[in-house]
Amino acid sequence: MTAEKRPYSESALIDLLDAFASNTPVPGGGSAAALAGALGVSLLMMASSLPKSRTGAAEETADLAEAAARLRRLRDTLVELIDADANAYRAVMAAMKLPKGSEQERTCRNEALQSALKAATEVPMNVLRTCRQALAGAVIVARNGYGPASADIAMGVELLGAAVRGTLLNITGNLLGINDPAYVERVSAERRALEIDAGSTAGQAQAALSGSARSRP
Repeated sequence: MTAEKRPYSESALIDLLDAFASNTPVPGGGSAAALAGALGVSLLMMASSLPKSRTGAAEETADLAEAAARLRRLRDTLVELIDADANAYRAVMAAMKLPKGSEQERTCRNEALQSALKAATEVPMNVLRTCRQALAGAVIVARNGYGPASADIAMGVELLGAAVRGTLLNITGNLLGINDPAYVERVSAERRALEIDAGSTAGQAQAALSGSARSRP
């Protein structure tokens, strides 16, 4: 497999950073949001896998182990979405390049573009859904995790928050180009619900971390 065709998720770190820095449209913000989410989940996985928990109670260890298993699956999903977002935007660009000289060509181009924009919207929606689930796991890790790892847990929450905020921007931008009111209304409603839920859940994790800091001598 050549370097150009290798999935971003399989690239060396410096190669991935160079890809984001290149003068090509992909990978772009959507892939960056998925990457930020994957980094945040990785920090939560680390904190949930430490040999110590907040108080050393067996229940904490069990809760952290269960959270770690769920977080790993969510990270795998986010890693896949790094490439999925780039591929979805490539399809949008391909549709935009279709000929539009005749009425029939314009109709075909519009149909292809609308289909591609919807597909490109579903990817960040999946990023948003996945980050919201990961934030639920962050609450468990924040409540049960080892105190000295609080800064790492907090960073994980912040990275997931950044992924959520960036993804919301991508979704909003894509919806502006979609001429299907029912679809736009449905996605907008879910987007708003996930935004509220993610913000509330992140707040719970942050509150748990603040409580942990106050309880330490």
